[in-house]
Amino acid sequence: MDEEDSLIRDPRILLLIAGIIVSIILIYPHPTDGGISTSLNYGLELEGGSWLQLELQGAIVEIDSNPATIIEYEYASCLNDSDLRVTEVKTNSIRFVTSKEVTEREIEDLRYGAASLLVEDGRTTVAISTTEEGIVRTYLQNKLDSEVKILRVENGTAYEIRTNTSESEIKQVLTPINGRLITYTRGVSEETRDDTKEILDAKLNAIGLKDIPIRTVGEDYILIDLAGVDIATAMRMAATPGKFEIRIQIEGNETAHVLYGDQIEHVGIPQQDEHNVWGVPFRLTQAGAEELREAALRYNATTNPSAHHLMMYLDKKEVFSGPIAPSLAENIEKTPVKHLEARTGMDEEGHQEAKELQSHLRAGALPVNVKVIGSGQVPATLGARFKEQLGVAGIITLIAVALIVYRRYKHREIIIPMLLTTTGEVVMILGFAAAINWQLDLASITAIIAVIGTGIDHLIIITDEVLHQEKGELPTEKIFKDRIRKAFTIIFAAAATTIAAMIPLGYMGFGALRGFAIVTIVGVLIGILIARPAYGAIIKHTITQN
Repeated sequence: MDEEDSLIRDPRILLLIAGIIVSIILIYPHPTDGGISTSLNYGLELEGGSWLQLELQGAIVEIDSNPATIIEYEYASCLNDSDLRVTEVKTNSIRFVTSKEVTEREIEDLRYGAASLLVEDGRTTVAISTTEEGIVRTYLQNKLDSEVKILRVENGTAYEIRTNTSESEIKQVLTPINGRLITYTRGVSEETRDDTKEILDAKLNAIGLKDIPIRTVGEDYILIDLAGVDIATAMRMAATPGKFEIRIQIEGNETAHVLYGDQIEHVGIPQQDEHNVWGVPFRLTQAGAEELREAALRYNATTNPSAHHLMMYLDKKEVFSGPIAPSLAENIEKTPVKHLEARTGMDEEGHQEAKELQSHLRAGALPVNVKVIGSGQVPATLGARFKEQLGVAGIITLIAVALIVYRRYKHREIIIPMLLTTTGEVVMILGFAAAINWQLDLASITAIIAVIGTGIDHLIIITDEVLHQEKGELPTEKIFKDRIRKAFTIIFAAAATTIAAMIPLGYMGFGALRGFAIVTIVGVLIGILIARPAYGAIIKHTITQN
């Protein structure tokens, strides 16, 4: 076997060639009417499009209040009974007595919980299944007309108000119940921010826009880049909900329309019942409740509820299916029911399904109000110009590298392998970007150019170490291996330093900073694991042949 065959069969060379071939397949360059196209995704700066900055509006408060006072205030006003008094407060229920004639529906309309009545001697004892925290949350929801979420904090319990609410508004709401505002923080929780991001991501991807960068900044801001989308379309996509529909099973796979998402006026937070089954409570409008009752009666769902599932669809895709509960069927038989709950199951799986269903029930609506605090547009022509300029910059970089290397070594046998190895490294980085659908932006391209410079430094270290400068004699195999080992010790140390510096930037940064860090880390790893070893084999072959 001659030296040329041994070089081609070298595992390091084969790995480099395989990496380049696979990368080219992933990049998939192919001719189109406008020139050459690839499967690479380009970011906003290179493709043109729009960007939005969204502020999540909400408040997190800690309050001091008496649940009994809240119940007395609410139901005394509702029932017009100034003598109404709470008689018992337990962990999961509260009782009060009233002289007024009431129904369970009247009690439950305030949404404090399921009610049961006991009438004795002209007075009614009302028991509501709820908790102290639940009472406070419901009171805030009723008075602020906003969803409120219970948060666990270091000092106990806080309440996240998912709308733009000022400190003075909170104090005003607490005044009638003698409540006190302990702390007020503008903004939302980390979980709410992440839920908002996930809903936006699901909504944008559901309409065919893949790989839209949606980034969170702090706990109150979200940045969205929509490459190839004009500003008007971007605003519409970020604010328009999907089409949600509830249908009822008639017979077999046949279903009938019941109502659309505009008849859902409130969607609650996933919660567990007394049997630890997760569910999502939601409330229909009066018209929606009447439509549900009419459909249930028409198709005899109240007499055989287990055979009639309620099925939910978002943009014609089924997202939930479950039988009508016997108790619900019994209530619907008597009167329209506005308060419903879709149960998803137990344990973590049921919890995750409940969270997903909550998003679907919102039909694309976000859990908190958002305000567009910044927007802009990059014309497609400007993006194309950026790509051209970056291409030119890359070519100039390679030419400059070639001139510097030639001035140093004066041998094309060294320059050509060095440039080919560097070019292969760039191709593999682009192949990786194509494989994971990474959007290449200005920061990513800048990182690739930086990786080229770092790579050339490493190749020069290898070249200098293996070139024997004493009287022109060739190094022995042992000396060659020692020098290669020394070169790679330096290279690995430098690479480790670079990666260590980029990891915090990739983890803590956002947007362009994170892209720069990730591409740099990937480029360095491809270099030290594939490109540098292959170049070591090539340079050894080159020196021994000359």
